[in-house]
Amino acid sequence: MKKFVFICMMSTILFACKSASSTATSTEGTEISKKLDRPTQVAIKGNWILTNVSYAGSDYIKVNSFDLADSKCFIGSTWNFISNNNKGTMTLNASSCTAFTSPIVWSINNQGLFVLKIVDPGTKSKNVRSGYLLKVAGLTDNSFQLIDNINVGGQTKDVTYQFQRAN
Repeated sequence: MKKFVFICMMSTILFACKSASSTATSTEGTEISKKLDRPTQVAIKGNWILTNVSYAGSDYIKVNSFDLADSKCFIGSTWNFISNNNKGTMTLNASSCTAFTSPIVWSINNQGLFVLKIVDPGTKSKNVRSGYLLKVAGLTDNSFQLIDNINVGGQTKDVTYQFQRAN
């Protein structure tokens, strides 16, 4: 009986210390909140054009964005965000780069992180276990930024993706 009471007390302490927000762990071990920032998601819904990619040292270093292509290939790409089902598409169409179109799954958690999963053809989005976490910044009716962190020579640098609403 004493062991049972002890186990109950330890369980209560363990669960009482757990964070109030639900979290999910990706395959890379990064914790992300399952609670969503619905107002920000609604503000981002629609069609967007990625107009600029900027980062310190862009003249000297090449960034492979989202493990797909050189970051400069994303300039001019079109993105569609559907907020009611957190799906959409991205299309790379720069003339000097390989064309690419893919469905995406996205959300914005309550910590302001944009969660992006690129879905391979023939794969169900629920089976995609890896993705990207980016910070949402500068959100207005007609523009916003996604900011990624990269490691350059042991230092963390920001890569900023600038979006403009498509007409």
